[in-house]
Amino acid sequence: MPKSILYTLNASDNEKLIAAAGCFHDGATAGKVQFGSAWWFNDHLDGMAKQLRDLANIGVLSRFVGMLTDSRSFLSYPRHEYFRRILCRVIGGWVADGQAPADYELLGAMVQDICFHNVANFIGIQG
Repeated sequence: MPKSILYTLNASDNEKLIAAAGCFHDGATAGKVQFGSAWWFNDHLDGMAKQLRDLANIGVLSRFVGMLTDSRSFLSYPRHEYFRRILCRVIGGWVADGQAPADYELLGAMVQDICFHNVANFIGIQG
């Protein structure tokens, strides 16, 4: 099976798709089948936060390839900034609640991976 990213328009399918994506490993590609970012009807604060929480609960958030863009629209690029803010808010909430360590070096590296390095590795470009 080739590297793939699964997207849903129905947030109630998150858990099923995350579980299915986790079934495909080849030992060579980290996160070979990915659950994609919240998109279309889920591309808002609650939808993105739910997607991140669901992925952290069932999948491996640190391997997530992050936000995508509609490259046909210049105005879709701010979506990445919005995504980064929501990602940091969710992770910061876990730290504040004692669910994640207050290790800013570790968490900062994870955010950088999610926002750039994971997708660069996934599609095979040097970052």
